[in-house]
Amino acid sequence: MPDPGDGTVGILKALKFAADKHSTQRRKGREASPYINHLIEVAEILSRVGTITDPATLQAAILHDTIEDTTTTTDELESHFGTEVRRLVEEVTDDKSLPKLERKRLQIEHGPHLSIRAKQIKMADKISNIRDVTHSPPSHWPWQRRLEYLDWAEQVVASLRGCNSQLEEFFDETLREGRRIILGQKPG
Repeated sequence: MPDPGDGTVGILKALKFAADKHSTQRRKGREASPYINHLIEVAEILSRVGTITDPATLQAAILHDTIEDTTTTTDELESHFGTEVRRLVEEVTDDKSLPKLERKRLQIEHGPHLSIRAKQIKMADKISNIRDVTHSPPSHWPWQRRLEYLDWAEQVVASLRGCNSQLEEFFDETLREGRRIILGQKPG
């Protein structure tokens, strides 16, 4: 019987865990897609674009919002997925007790100090978020707020560069497309 933390079994275990933990959550976009779609997309970007095959990195990508956005504890993550995955998830987790602007500032400040794998997860997360802000933004976000998000994401990714050239190129393409689309929607 395979070790549940290895390869495909571990990735599927992470998908089930994340789906259960995020089962009632929806994305903020006007389509309000199931939250699990975002987590799958982050892992898919890492695999397809970044050519990441490391099971722990892909598991952590799927689980990257569990501590931040659900009642999941670090002990729970470690008991299900081990120390390596727990540490990666912790690296990319914001401290929700801090004000939003402080959390955003800290993402830029802490970026250079993250491990290579955490940087890759964070970059794939920003790519997914930019796609959502571009193609299915929250209905109450005017074009200026959407552009501000892209500008901030660009600063975060600037602090992550040097970790994966394919992801960096794809981020740049996604950012350019997002700006083009959002500026094309600018009134007047």
